[in-house]
Amino acid sequence: MYIAITRQQLGSNYRGSARDFVGYLEKENEGRSPEEQELFFNQTENNIGADRVIAEIDANTAKLSKKDPKFYSIMVSPSQSELKHIGDDPEKLKQYTRELMKTYTASFYRGKEITVKDVLYFAKLERERTYSEKDRAVRENQAHATRILELQHQVRAIKQGREEGDIGKLQKRIMTLEGEAPHRLNGKRIVPGMPKEGHQSHIHIIVSRKDVTNSHSLSPGSKFRTSQTVLNGEKVKQGFDRDKFYRAAEKAFDGQFGYRRNFVETYHARNLLDKHPKLFFATLLGLPANEKQAAKQLLFRAGVKVPSIPTNKAQLAYKAMMKLKKGIGKAMESGSIGI
Repeated sequence: MYIAITRQQLGSNYRGSARDFVGYLEKENEGRSPEEQELFFNQTENNIGADRVIAEIDANTAKLSKKDPKFYSIMVSPSQSELKHIGDDPEKLKQYTRELMKTYTASFYRGKEITVKDVLYFAKLERERTYSEKDRAVRENQAHATRILELQHQVRAIKQGREEGDIGKLQKRIMTLEGEAPHRLNGKRIVPGMPKEGHQSHIHIIVSRKDVTNSHSLSPGSKFRTSQTVLNGEKVKQGFDRDKFYRAAEKAFDGQFGYRRNFVETYHARNLLDKHPKLFFATLLGLPANEKQAAKQLLFRAGVKVPSIPTNKAQLAYKAMMKLKKGIGKAMESGSIGI
């Protein structure tokens, strides 16, 4: 499960209104009939239109300055393994989202308990994901992509009379490079923006920074898990525990659907890899044989060279470990393993 929390962008893309972001989330509905369109939902309702989402998020911004984010987005991206486990069922993903938002509100540190009834949010299911620069297939195709672009520029220059050369030979070379690219999908070289194959369902959530009463700020962007500040002469508790949220979100999925999570799929494993890589590999080595084999399969599907995984503690040499850590880290960042 890959979950990312992002504040509203305050540049040229997303200004004060949520309109641009909601418009972005409507991209899969373009060209579809009303019956085929995927609408928004929240904790208690389905089939919510985009106009209502924009209106309610934009109206819930009392006492926020022009420089304050008015909302946050949460992207929930289950792995292929998790989606397969639930049959890529959109209703189960919606049920999970509603449980996830309970763990989200429970992660705030305040003077009183925060529940899902206190937040204003809307969520939307999307069925497609596209390749990005972080994906292994795109990275390993890059050398071919660079050379193809150079040849295309050369062809354009010849057509414009700025250079001389044989366009036919250049185009033939371009076609050869396209065919030699290590990663292809449906006969075409994989490039950023190309739709991915297989189950790709995921959830986008837009949540207001202010609570439903438009009185109190609930920012998951806080730098602190737990802290106290003085406001109008009174001590006020503030903070958001992201680690608690990510762990609880993972536990909620596993409990709700009976999913048996392998070590390399866990948020704990990601933390170990980032902060204590030697302990990560030591834990990997200590897994039971069947779990270790399952871990290797997950890493292999994510593009990590499985033969390079150490088989004993003596092989945990520093340089080899750092090289492998980099490969696993990229797989995690792209969501390939689903952590």
